[in-house]
Amino acid sequence: MTGVVLSQADRIRIQRRTVGILSFGQVLGGVAFGATVSLGALLAKDISGSDALSGLATASVTLGAALAAIPLARLASTRGRRFALTAGNLLALVGIAIVISAAAVRSFPLLLTGIVLIGMGNAGNLQSRFAATDLADPAHRGRDLSIVVWATTIGGVAGPLLLGAGEQLGRAIGMPVHTGSYLFSLVAQIAAFTLYLVALRPDPLLVSRELPEIASTAGAVERVDRPLAARYAIFAVAGSHVTMASVMAMTPVHLVNMTMAGMDHGSGSMGSHPMADVDVTVLVGVTIALHVAGMYGLSPVFGILADRWGRLRTVLLGQALLVVSLCFAMFAGETAWGVMVALILLGLGWSAATVAGAALLTEASAPALRTRPQGRSDSLMIQSAAGGAVLAGVILQNFSYAGLAIAALVVVVAIVVLSPFGRR
Repeated sequence: MTGVVLSQADRIRIQRRTVGILSFGQVLGGVAFGATVSLGALLAKDISGSDALSGLATASVTLGAALAAIPLARLASTRGRRFALTAGNLLALVGIAIVISAAAVRSFPLLLTGIVLIGMGNAGNLQSRFAATDLADPAHRGRDLSIVVWATTIGGVAGPLLLGAGEQLGRAIGMPVHTGSYLFSLVAQIAAFTLYLVALRPDPLLVSRELPEIASTAGAVERVDRPLAARYAIFAVAGSHVTMASVMAMTPVHLVNMTMAGMDHGSGSMGSHPMADVDVTVLVGVTIALHVAGMYGLSPVFGILADRWGRLRTVLLGQALLVVSLCFAMFAGETAWGVMVALILLGLGWSAATVAGAALLTEASAPALRTRPQGRSDSLMIQSAAGGAVLAGVILQNFSYAGLAIAALVVVVAIVVLSPFGRR
């Protein structure tokens, strides 16, 4: 591409095509990773024979994503987005094959190895939202990023819905128990690999470096790079994510505890407790579904707001939504409706902060250096969520759901207090 001058029309055309390809890839990625999240714990329990060890499956996905986020970002920096995204797909494909083999030979260490590799592939999937910003017009950067984030909804919903059909297919062809849905994951990953390899041309990151206005000269890097704003964006995204993940992870446990308390109370007082007659499975499913809808459903709205109203203002809007969510958890968290409202607002706050924070991080980093802070952001986001989920369990056990909300509120306050660092 060296020496090629793109017209504005060519740039717009390439960007639109890139966003479409990345969005379709996110749908395929959501289908592929939906089975891992849903079935990993079941496989771990079945092979190890221990409920306690089943949680290592989720931990392994998180570990893999955290380990691969920075290396894949560096790979994108040197070889382009297409190379990094397809590398992530290959890691996930190898991981899926290992998981199926582990289930066949009943090897728990082999199972965790496969799940770690699938998690590494998920780190590549996370890069898609940043790839959407490489050629984006600054006036529409938040919108383009949010469209790719929104596409995750389709795959994220479709993946778990295929579990039943996958298990039936697996039984029909003699696959190990709980592995049938990985066939869909395998097909989806192969499709995503082919899509990126064939269709993601020209590479948006490599093309962006050829544009005169963002040429990667030493002088341009010094003038454009704003490390304090970039660090604030990383902190805001990670803090919002750990707030969301910690409360969300403990909500099913809290709902079960509430339901059990309602049954105990109802047995002695003719079912007068508001949770006495609630089907906990349905309640958990509906609450988490509403939460996921809040996370992704309105992301394009927040992307447009970030473009028109400002990145930092939209990040702070996300914090305001998180504060209201945590207040519902504190003061109405012993009712089903209160938990539902809290989780919906929790998802909306996360969406606003994540979309606007990613756009702010991109703009605060020099084009030649952009992939490095993007990789660090993903890695920190994943690691903090894992640590937050562990601490959240301890807090819930000792200080109740309201106590968990108060602890999460501390992180939100820190993001607001440090917001001046996010200004130009």
